[in-house]
Amino acid sequence: MDIRAIEQAYRRYARFYDVCFGAVFQPGRKAIVERMDCRAGERILEVGVGTGLSLPLYPGEVSVVGIDISPHMLDQARVRLARGGMRNAAELMVMDAENMAFGDDSFDKVVAMYVASVVPHPARLVDEMRRVCKPGGRIFMVNHFHSRNPVLGGFERLLAPLSKQLGFRPDFSLDRFLGATGLDARSIRRVNLFEFSTMVEARNNKPTMAEARSNEQGAAEISAPAFAPS
Repeated sequence: MDIRAIEQAYRRYARFYDVCFGAVFQPGRKAIVERMDCRAGERILEVGVGTGLSLPLYPGEVSVVGIDISPHMLDQARVRLARGGMRNAAELMVMDAENMAFGDDSFDKVVAMYVASVVPHPARLVDEMRRVCKPGGRIFMVNHFHSRNPVLGGFERLLAPLSKQLGFRPDFSLDRFLGATGLDARSIRRVNLFEFSTMVEARNNKPTMAEARSNEQGAAEISAPAFAPS
C-alpha cells in the first residue's frame, strides 16, 4: 500500500462509496460513537472521515475535526453536511494520517473508522493518534481484520495481492496490528452484520509532560558519571 494508490482508489470510490459501504458498515459507526461517550466541550478527531457518514452521529455539544487523504471523499462529506443543515458541524481537512499537522495533546478522543487496513504504515498511524491525543485520553478503532474462519480467511489471502487496486488489505491481522502498535486495548468486540468488523477501545498510555520530564531527569541522573571522593 502507498499514498498514491490509496488516493487513486478512493477517487474511484468517492461517488458510490455510500452505496457500497454505507449501510453495511453503519452499525459499526453507531456502536463506536456510542462507546466514545462524547462529553460536552470535548474535542474529537476522526481520522479517515471519508464521506462523513459518521458525522450526524456525534452530539452537537462536541467539536469534531475530520481528516482524510482524499479531497474527493471530503467533497462528499461537505455536501452531506450542507444537505443536513450541519454545515458547521465539523471542520474537515485534507491530511495524511501518518503525518498530522496538529500539535501534541490536541484532542480528548481520537477515532479511526475503517482506516487501519488502508494506510501504508499502521504503526505510524497509531503513533500519530497517540501523539495528538491527550495523555490518558481514549483511542478508538473499528476495522475489518483477517477472519479466523478458514474459508473466509483463505479467500482474503487470495485477495491480498490486489490490495493496491482494492484500496485496503483484506488479510489484515488483528493480532499483528496490536503487537506492532502496542495499543493498550481495554475493550475488543465484534460489530456489523455477521460480526464482520472489530471495535477496539484503548487508553492513550503515553506519559504526561510532567511524567516525561521526570523520566528524562531520572535517566540523566542514572547516566551521569559518578566520582569517588578523593
